[in-house]
Amino acid sequence: MFENLSYLALQQYWWALISLLGALFIFLTFVQGGQTLLYSVGKTEGEKTIILNTLGRKWEFTFTTLVTFGGAFFASFPLFYATSFGGAYWVWLAILAAFVIQAISYEYRKKPANFLGAKTYEIFLVLNGLLGTILFGTAVGTFFNGAMFSLNDMNQVDWQTPYRGLEAVLTFHNVAFGLTAFFLSRVLGALYLIFTVNHEAIVARAKKQVLYNAIPFLVFFLYFLTRLLLKEGFAVDPDTGEVFMEKYKYLHNALQMPVNTVILLVGIVGVLWGILSTVFMNRTKGFWFAGTGTVFTIFALLLLAGFNNTAFYPSIYDLQSSLTIQNASSSKFTLATMSYVSLLIPFVLAYIVYFWRAMNRRKITEEEMQEESHVY
Repeated sequence: MFENLSYLALQQYWWALISLLGALFIFLTFVQGGQTLLYSVGKTEGEKTIILNTLGRKWEFTFTTLVTFGGAFFASFPLFYATSFGGAYWVWLAILAAFVIQAISYEYRKKPANFLGAKTYEIFLVLNGLLGTILFGTAVGTFFNGAMFSLNDMNQVDWQTPYRGLEAVLTFHNVAFGLTAFFLSRVLGALYLIFTVNHEAIVARAKKQVLYNAIPFLVFFLYFLTRLLLKEGFAVDPDTGEVFMEKYKYLHNALQMPVNTVILLVGIVGVLWGILSTVFMNRTKGFWFAGTGTVFTIFALLLLAGFNNTAFYPSIYDLQSSLTIQNASSSKFTLATMSYVSLLIPFVLAYIVYFWRAMNRRKITEEEMQEESHVY
């Protein structure tokens, strides 16, 4: 089946899968966002324990999705993996460190022999939520704004700054996406607490945080989207593979990919409805509208970055070193073989959904935390 597809169709298929994994990861950062709300929503030790336990039951999903995202990129687009992970390694090491301290913190916060104290690990969790989302979002911003690298004839990367990817913070459009991801994660985290916690004070404070964080989220997102549609983009000549600058490239992509634009608009409406229905209509299931909207929105944005003859990882130092889904992918045989493995994804998702529902069958309460033998 897959071996009968064209090479380009397989490359597009895998870019779509990568985009979906990236979108799912951004959605799952509601765990990180919820962690940053620990001290503003939880005022007592009991309340903080409730918050960290309802979030702690999902933290593995975020970490696993990040690892899967990196692994899928390595398998399908190895030149990107070699260029970004091998060149911009400081930013990826910082992201990895942020997630390592999360795993340690959940496991050791309530351990009897915790000589650092629970507060130390709580601060680590807040840092994970802050740095993990902003750095990852800023790194994704380089898909649209480029990075400082060049490739030689052997496709070996030569990074042009000593900061190894951290220089992405000097481009405000990158940072705007990082801050969008950060405030969105806090909105989703607050919505998740409202959906899963049976505690009046926590729910009331979380509802306020939805509104407080929705405002900066919308400001940064609208700036990022407007700037994206109006800026020059990195176009690729489909016949020669030459990369060149095209005015309004991403706006052209949006107009020439109408189905993708509909997905983007549906996603934005979903996020807005999740926020508005919670804040102004006192509904408790806004998390699912905003979460689904997040997946649709990020998925559509990442498709804009790689489809329609666009360089998904541009070089602003040497334009012709820019990476496209054509020049950065694995061989046709490798992509076709992996595509069969990808057919297992629906079964994995069904497994995740089953256990997600099992863990969220009842809202978490203070009494449950007192009776539970294992708490975070």
